[in-house]
Amino acid sequence: MSTSSKRILITGGAGFLGSHLSERLLNQGHDVLCVDNFYTSTRRNIIHLLEHPNFELMRHDVTFPLYVEVDQIFNMACPASPIHYQRDPVQTTKTSVHGAINMLGLAKRTDARILQASTSEVYGDPEVHPQTEDYWGNVNPIGIRSCYDEGKRCAETLFFDYRRQHNTKIKVARIFNTYGPRMLPNDGRVVSNFIMQALQGHDITIYGDGNQSRSFCYVDDLVNGLIRLMNSKEELTGPVNLGNPGEFTIRELAEKVITMTGSKSSLIFEPLPQDDPTQRKPDITQAKAELDWQPAITLEEGLKPTIDYFRTHVS
Repeated sequence: MSTSSKRILITGGAGFLGSHLSERLLNQGHDVLCVDNFYTSTRRNIIHLLEHPNFELMRHDVTFPLYVEVDQIFNMACPASPIHYQRDPVQTTKTSVHGAINMLGLAKRTDARILQASTSEVYGDPEVHPQTEDYWGNVNPIGIRSCYDEGKRCAETLFFDYRRQHNTKIKVARIFNTYGPRMLPNDGRVVSNFIMQALQGHDITIYGDGNQSRSFCYVDDLVNGLIRLMNSKEELTGPVNLGNPGEFTIRELAEKVITMTGSKSSLIFEPLPQDDPTQRKPDITQAKAELDWQPAITLEEGLKPTIDYFRTHVS
């Protein structure tokens, strides 16, 4: 192990993003403590890491305090897809808010650097396009998505208050749509939905007219950005947008998935869910300038391994 190795805590470390981050940090020679309550994650995501000498798994819910010794904390714990975070909205809010309080308390006690996995959902249904970090957002505080949107917004508030009040070493990443292997097949997100429907030969369901846009970042690119932000100069607190500025309509994504899977699926259209954003695209000027980071993997390049992964989930 290198002399610069760190002991790194990842909450939600068995989730989609957390498992890829765990793997990358282990490959860099760090000790990784993966904490997860397995509410939406699965041991399959980290089964290949369990025998690694520098990997430790702890079943724990971040809404309760945690007492460990660490150098860095990636706070990734929270259900991130509407199906999952709306299943128990009170617990979703508690995970964001109580989880942030508990992890910030741990960072304060151990003098650890802590990164919050925030989200583009803090921008709500944006009236500014593309979204820059200084945009305050357009969020419905009492809608069905509010448990996630407002929970993440409150977590950001807590991070900056801990910085001002306790000089805690914080980083805040606003993560835009990310996809790749280890996404849950039934998580209700557009990439996994479309791929699973195409592979199963079902019609592909588009909510709305399909002209709403999204930007899709491959997981390897996103992990690069998270690690660069964590290790950036201390005064760079963020928030920093991390996502792929390439913009596609939902219909374009569906047609691309049909082509790449060789599916004969048709498109069907359903009403748009409440508060579903019509546009989402990151302005990554700050990430380029401060982190020398931008995505390198195209949508086609990222969809190929993602589709291969989901083929293993189709009987």
